[in-house]
Amino acid sequence: MDALPRPATGPSLRLQLYVIVLAMMLLFIGALLWLRIDATRASVREEITGSNRVAAQLLERVSWIFARGGPPAMLEFLDRLGRVRANEITLVDTDGRELYHSPPSSYKEGRSAPDWFTDLVTPPLQRQQIRMPGATLTIESNPSRAILDGWDDLWQLAGATALALAAVLAAVVGAVHRALKPFGQIVAGLQRLQQGDYAARLPALPGREAALIGDAVNRLGEAIETTVQQRIAAHAAEQRLADSRDWARRVEQRLEAERREIAAELHDELGQSVTGIRSLARSLATRLPEHDTMGRDAAQLIDTEAARLYDAMHGLIPRLTPLTLGPLGLPDALQDLLASLRARHAGTEFALQIDGADGPVDPEPALAAYRTVQEAVNNALKHSGAQRIAVALRRNGERMHLTITDNGRGLPATEGPAGRFGLRGLRGRVEALGGRFEARNADGGGACVQVELPVRAPEAGA
Repeated sequence: MDALPRPATGPSLRLQLYVIVLAMMLLFIGALLWLRIDATRASVREEITGSNRVAAQLLERVSWIFARGGPPAMLEFLDRLGRVRANEITLVDTDGRELYHSPPSSYKEGRSAPDWFTDLVTPPLQRQQIRMPGATLTIESNPSRAILDGWDDLWQLAGATALALAAVLAAVVGAVHRALKPFGQIVAGLQRLQQGDYAARLPALPGREAALIGDAVNRLGEAIETTVQQRIAAHAAEQRLADSRDWARRVEQRLEAERREIAAELHDELGQSVTGIRSLARSLATRLPEHDTMGRDAAQLIDTEAARLYDAMHGLIPRLTPLTLGPLGLPDALQDLLASLRARHAGTEFALQIDGADGPVDPEPALAAYRTVQEAVNNALKHSGAQRIAVALRRNGERMHLTITDNGRGLPATEGPAGRFGLRGLRGRVEALGGRFEARNADGGGACVQVELPVRAPEAGA
C-alpha cells in the first residue's frame, strides 16, 4: 500500500499574509518615526542656530555694559535679561565663584526626553566665553526643551500609528478571513476525494481564483470518477473474458476427450468389426462354388466396400484426434499429418521445416498447434486452390512459433461465420492459452497464418 502523504509543514497562507502586512505596516511606521526624528533633529539644529545668534547679539552689548558699570551692572543686566531661549548663561569671577546662572526654563518644567533620544537628535553644542576684567561670561546652548517637544510629538505619532496599525490589522484579518474561507472548502473537497468519495463536488465559490480552483477540483473529481468507473468496467470485462476463455478451454478439453473416445472406439471396435467383415467376405468367396458367380461377386463387393469403409475410417480418425501426438510428440505428429495429406493430394506440394522444437511441450499447446496446421491446410486445399503449402515450426525458449503459408487465392475479404473448428475458433483457443494468432493475406499472394504459443499451458483459472 502506498504511504499516505505527510501533512504540510510550515506557516499557513493566512499567517504568511498577516506577517507580510504587519511587516509592511512596521516599515511604514518606522519610516514615519524616522521622519519625525529627523524633523526633531532639524528643529533642534534651528534652535541652536537661533541661540548662537542671540549669543552674538549679547556679545555686542556685554562689553559696553561691563565697561560702563562693572560687575554690578552686568549682574543687574543679566537679572533683568532672565532666560534667553535655549541658552545657559553663567557669570564666574576670577576666583571661580559663580556670580550668576540663568534661571531654569518653566516650559514643561520637571520633564526631559530620554538620554538615547537626546543623543540621537542633538548636534554638537557650542560654548562661547567672554572674558572681562575680573569675571568670565559663559554662554552655552541648551536645546532640551526643543528635544522634549520632539519627543512628545514622537509619542503622539507613535500612538496614532499604533491605533492605525490595529485598525489596519483588524481590517486585514477580516478581509483575509473572507478571502481564504473558500479555500477551506477546497481542502475539505480534496480530502473527500482522497478518502475515495469521488462523487464529491464543490459549490460555486466566491472570488475569481477560488472559483477557478473549485472548478478544477470538480473537473478532477469527475475525471477520477470516470476513470474509476472505466477501470471497474474494464476489470469486469476482463473477468468475463477470462471466464469465457476458461469456459471455452474446458469445452475444448471436453470435446477433445470426446474425440479421443470416438477415435478409440472407431479404431478398436469398428476397425475390428470391419476387419472381421472383410475376413468373412473373403472366406465366403473362397467357399462358394465356381458356378455361383453371383454369390462370389457379392462377397467381393462386400470385401471392397469394407476396405473402403476401413480407409475412410482411418482417414477420419486423425481428424478426430492425432493418435501420434501423445507418444511421438508435435514434430512427428505434423510429419505424419502432412504425409497422409500428401498421399491423398498427389498434385499438391507439402513442405515442413522444424527448428529447435524437440523439447517437451504440454498437451494443450501441442494440440492447439496441431489443430491450427490441420485447419489452415484443409482451408488451403478446399477453398484457395493452393498448389504449395509450407509449414514452419520454431521454438524460442518457452515460446513456439508456427507459420503456415500457401500460394492459393488467399483469405476472403470478410471472415465467415464463427465455427467450432474454423480460424476464428482457433484464434480463441490460442488466445485462451496465452498465445497470439494472426491470419492474413501474404504480400506475394496466398494466405499466411502465424501462431505464437507457450510451451507450457497456463494454470486453470489463471
